[in-house]
Amino acid sequence: MANTLGALVVLAQVGLSPIPAVDVTAADIENTLETTAEIAPGIIDTPIRTIDVGAYDVSVAIVSRGPAENVVGGTIHTEVTEVYTILEGSGTIVTGGQLIDPRPRGGGGTARRRGTSGPSVTGTGMEGAVTRQVVEGDMIIIPAGTPHYFSEIPGSLVYTIVRVDPGGA
Repeated sequence: MANTLGALVVLAQVGLSPIPAVDVTAADIENTLETTAEIAPGIIDTPIRTIDVGAYDVSVAIVSRGPAENVVGGTIHTEVTEVYTILEGSGTIVTGGQLIDPRPRGGGGTARRRGTSGPSVTGTGMEGAVTRQVVEGDMIIIPAGTPHYFSEIPGSLVYTIVRVDPGGA
């Protein structure tokens, strides 16, 4: 029985077309950060690579934010899960709970933008959320539908975002 199951798994994999791996190097991240900072100083959210892996898209972006304090708001990406990795700096992130005064962001909340956060809702604040400090090396996973925002950034904050978009492009 175990041999039959093993043979079925091997046969199923033989018919699959492998998707090539995609590298995002430290040089890719640094070059994108430098180029974008020259063009658009302030908050940047710049896609580096996006790959269609069949059932969903996976993209990598770099984000740079300057100092901010006492920010009140919140965003929900309705379809896209995000994974942040803090590369430089620190900040206070707020996640979870409920958005106050939710409203669609951008194209009526339904526009899909390849390599970005997809359909989203913003608010004027959040209730029942968790607040915590993040520093260089931390990773934060924000599932689709989870409210979030950075309430304070004392200096600057640079992080990568891996976005998983089940809607694809």
